[in-house]
Amino acid sequence: MNARPVFLCGFMGCGKSTVGKVLSKKLGTSCIDLDAYIEQTEGMTIPEIFEKKGEPYFREAETKALEALSGECKVIATGGGALLSEKNGRLAKSAGLVVFIDTEFDTCYSRIKDDPHRPIAFNSTREELFERYEYRKPLYTANSNCIVSGSLTPVEIAEEIVRIYKTR
Repeated sequence: MNARPVFLCGFMGCGKSTVGKVLSKKLGTSCIDLDAYIEQTEGMTIPEIFEKKGEPYFREAETKALEALSGECKVIATGGGALLSEKNGRLAKSAGLVVFIDTEFDTCYSRIKDDPHRPIAFNSTREELFERYEYRKPLYTANSNCIVSGSLTPVEIAEEIVRIYKTR
C-alpha cells in the first residue's frame, strides 16, 4: 500500500460510509466517517451544529477536519458536501486518492429521505434534493481523481477502488 488516504465523496446516501468500512478492511487501515469525526470534535451532532452555528460554520469544520486527517493513511468517508469546494477538493487530491461514488438519485433518495440526522435531506423536498444532486454532481467530478459506479455492491465498489489505488 502506498500509504496515502482514500477520500470517498458523493451525494448523501451514495454509500460512502458502507463502502468505507469494506474498503478499509481490504486496505488494512481504519475508516473515519468525517461527519462522526466532526461531531466528536465539536461536541454536538450535525443537526445541532446546523441549528446553533449554521451551515457555513459546519463547512469550515469540514475543511479543518480534512486538513487534520489528510496526513494519515486512512479511508475517509466524507459528508455529502465536504468535497464541493475547490479548496477542499485540492486539499484531498494533494493528500491522496479522491473517489466519487456515482450513485443514481433515486437510490440515494430512498436511503436518506426522512432521516432526521441529515438536516439538509430532512428539511428538503424530493425536488429540492434532486436539484441539489444535479448541482453537486459536476463538483464531485471536478474534485475527485476517479469515478466508481454506485450501482455496484459495496464489495465490488471497494474492489474497484483497491485496483485504482494500487495503480496510482
